[in-house]
Amino acid sequence: DRKSEPPPAQSYPLKIAVFALGSFWRSEAVFGCLNGVVRTTVGYAGGSKPNPEYRSLGDHAESVQIEYDPKVISYRHLLEVFWSSHDSRQVFGQGPDVGNQYRSIIFTNGTSESRLASISKEREQAKSKSSIVTTQIQPLETFYPAEPEHQKFELKRKPFLLHLIGNLPEEELERST
Repeated sequence: DRKSEPPPAQSYPLKIAVFALGSFWRSEAVFGCLNGVVRTTVGYAGGSKPNPEYRSLGDHAESVQIEYDPKVISYRHLLEVFWSSHDSRQVFGQGPDVGNQYRSIIFTNGTSESRLASISKEREQAKSKSSIVTTQIQPLETFYPAEPEHQKFELKRKPFLLHLIGNLPEEELERST
């Protein structure tokens, strides 16, 4: 059972946001570089299959879980990054990645996030009436972290960057931003 573990104890409360916006490899890279984001984890959410895996997702979407410090970065700002980082009008995919697992979803935790997500979707839709924003907004039920080889995938493909951050042990790298 690979359900997400709670974040480690901090001297300040972290918040968690989960988004699906195409390939989780690219999504993780987009959010992981933001000031105030403490940790990113790629995984699966939005489906009914227990314990999904990359080759057997069921009806889940590739997603990124973002642990962030709300004193440094707001949920509204994360929503802005979400909208600017993918084509929310493309049905079931992003660019060359096509399929149900690449759909656009904002997973919410509570009514405040749900309200902010809905307002941001309305703003995004108002930018163009000629096509419909296909992004779904739904409460987060369960986030399943993806297998270790998918964590920090883009970073692992850049050896010079790994060297710059000190060649962290694999487990430490996977739990980083």
